[in-house]
Amino acid sequence: MQPINTAIIAFGFSGSVFHTPIIEKSDHFNIRLVSSSSAEKVHERLPDVEVTDEAEEACRREDIDLVVITSPNTTHYPLAKAAIENGKHVVLEKPFVPTYEEAVELTELAEANDVVLSVYHNRRWDGDFLTIRSLMEAGALGDIHTFQGTWNDYAPEVEGLWREQDLPGSGSWFDLGAHFIDQALELFGMPETIFADLEMQRPKTNNTDYFHAILGYPNQRVILQSSFLAVGEVPRYIVHGTKGSFVKYGFDPQEDMLINGKTPGDQGWAMEDEAYYGTFTDAYGGTEKIPTHQGSYESYYEKIAQAIQEDAKNPVTAIEASRVIRLLELAEKSDWEKRVIPVSFNK
Repeated sequence: MQPINTAIIAFGFSGSVFHTPIIEKSDHFNIRLVSSSSAEKVHERLPDVEVTDEAEEACRREDIDLVVITSPNTTHYPLAKAAIENGKHVVLEKPFVPTYEEAVELTELAEANDVVLSVYHNRRWDGDFLTIRSLMEAGALGDIHTFQGTWNDYAPEVEGLWREQDLPGSGSWFDLGAHFIDQALELFGMPETIFADLEMQRPKTNNTDYFHAILGYPNQRVILQSSFLAVGEVPRYIVHGTKGSFVKYGFDPQEDMLINGKTPGDQGWAMEDEAYYGTFTDAYGGTEKIPTHQGSYESYYEKIAQAIQEDAKNPVTAIEASRVIRLLELAEKSDWEKRVIPVSFNK
């Protein structure tokens, strides 16, 4: 089977660290074109790949099958729309788009043009998340009543990156919160309500850098929180069920490994240090260290290839990603109105 000719739009942190090394390692893809303002940076990693400074070229080139869009969030909608209208399959870095209205329009457009449209919610393939999912599927925790996810950092200085600017779809809620919301939907489905407190805590910040959100289910609460002014380690995940609890410290190692030049297939890829294994405590007080599952960001792109070449299931559908955007928007509404918001898909 012929490899999928791929164009990558933007070669910043996301494009160069999270996408290119994974795509490059797969036999299913051929990176033919990169859109970037820095050909030198691209050629350091991909010496034989053509570089253009015009993103729209990737969307219309006849020799391109798949367009991977990793440019700023405000460009996602127009670039994805152009690519889809030209018959290209599209992978978008999360968040999908800044608004639910845009998400619905792109979803319908992709269906009309019979192309794969997917969003890179790679944190579904974090080892800690896979471990929690496995424990839940095995029934080890019983019925879950409380799930808490925390994504803290200590970064008191605002660096002026586009994610920190006062732009639609920017800030930590749309950046980190999108991952957490997607994970919650994967584990528990759509909530009945959402409440959120979104704040700008650092001096000179222009967008959300703190969030505390609560997703309400009939017999469960999902608590999602993040701060950029947090010193010291706290659990990444806390899950309480009727049969026991699971507490997990540390972050999935794949991001750091990619930053440091490791890729799928390398020795130790995505394997977590035993020091960060989570602890399961049963209802009688007994404790057990639970080995963390091996993470697998490469699984996303393997499934994308299958969806394009074999008409297999899209690993993250546009409908799923649209639901994430809707909840992100409703959380903003909750913050503005200082109240619990019922979850609906009516504007």
